[in-house]
Amino acid sequence: MSLRSFHLFFIVASITISLMMAVWGGVTYESVRGSVWHLVTALGAVTTAGLLALYLNNFIKKTKEIGY
Repeated sequence: MSLRSFHLFFIVASITISLMMAVWGGVTYESVRGSVWHLVTALGAVTTAGLLALYLNNFIKKTKEIGY
């Protein structure tokens, strides 16, 4: 496995975990035990996943340019 492949896998795994965290925060917020911090967690996780997706896109473009 090349370093590029590992990096791509790691970024995709991080996006997946961030989205899972967002779902957890949203579901918990809607439950009886929910608080505003669960909503903040969900919004933060969605923001993180979005930023990681942008980073993934830029990483793919940049590594394609340099021939990896």
